[in-house]
Amino acid sequence: MDDLWDDITKLSAVCRKAGEHLPDEELKALQVGKVAEEAGEAMHALYGLKGLTTCGDAHSWSEVQNDLVGAVIAALPAMHYIDPEGARATFEEIFHRRTRRGREAAAAS
Repeated sequence: MDDLWDDITKLSAVCRKAGEHLPDEELKALQVGKVAEEAGEAMHALYGLKGLTTCGDAHSWSEVQNDLVGAVIAALPAMHYIDPEGARATFEEIFHRRTRRGREAAAAS
């Protein structure tokens, strides 16, 4: 996990440099928008996979996965933009809380 967060920190720095002409709050908002865009691409690929799109594009599960990874890659720098010093701890705390609930719900079933 250390390598991942090291990479996210580096990616965040590159992206911040590219957007240095923008106010910080706008850069954060644009990065959150990028998460939504990537998630939308995953949905588009899923629709195409299921034949539910009118654009005629055929898709595969690997394309859906590719776009999901894109959403994760966009989300982690967004978290880093919001709180560069605490993004990892925040992620780990929320991840633990959400997966703990899932484990508890599964054990109760």
